[in-house]
Amino acid sequence: MKLYILVVLIFFFVRVYAQELPANQIFWKSLSAHCGNSYEGTVITPISENDPFAGKKLVMHIVDCGNEFIHIPFFVGEDKSRTWVLTMEDGLIKLKHDHRHADGSPDKVTQYGGIASNTGMAGIQFFPADQETADLIPASATNVWWITLDETSFTYNLRRMGTDRLFSVKFDLTKEVESPGPAWGWGK
Repeated sequence: MKLYILVVLIFFFVRVYAQELPANQIFWKSLSAHCGNSYEGTVITPISENDPFAGKKLVMHIVDCGNEFIHIPFFVGEDKSRTWVLTMEDGLIKLKHDHRHADGSPDKVTQYGGIASNTGMAGIQFFPADQETADLIPASATNVWWITLDETSFTYNLRRMGTDRLFSVKFDLTKEVESPGPAWGWGK
């Protein structure tokens, strides 16, 4: 009986402690645990033969991690123009897309994304398009991005509400791969 009571007390304290940390901070810590690692991905939504992702090696490199930022270059074949930038802002996670040219200069369409409307869940964060995105790319005003994260996979997703537009790429976190090097304009 004493062992049973001890187990119940331990379980209670573990659950209380686990619930003290907001879900987005658990997500952040889980993602940060992969800092420095690169993983290969696969587009899991249908794409056409002429899609820029078709037939290309897809790699994400979780390259920089801090208390308030995580930078994740996303390489599509030899194209190193994309970096997902996550920042912690007022207790919520913000996702921005940094697009650069090979010379490191910003693309004219860059810094779009959104901020989570709440702390989400430990395994998933949603980012509805912000006003900056709506102003920059009016058709993207209804975009919702989300990232799922568990022990074996990271999935980046985009849905444009009111349309058929859906894109998902899933990365296998169980197999590290070599990084293609720094993203354009980042130099790391």
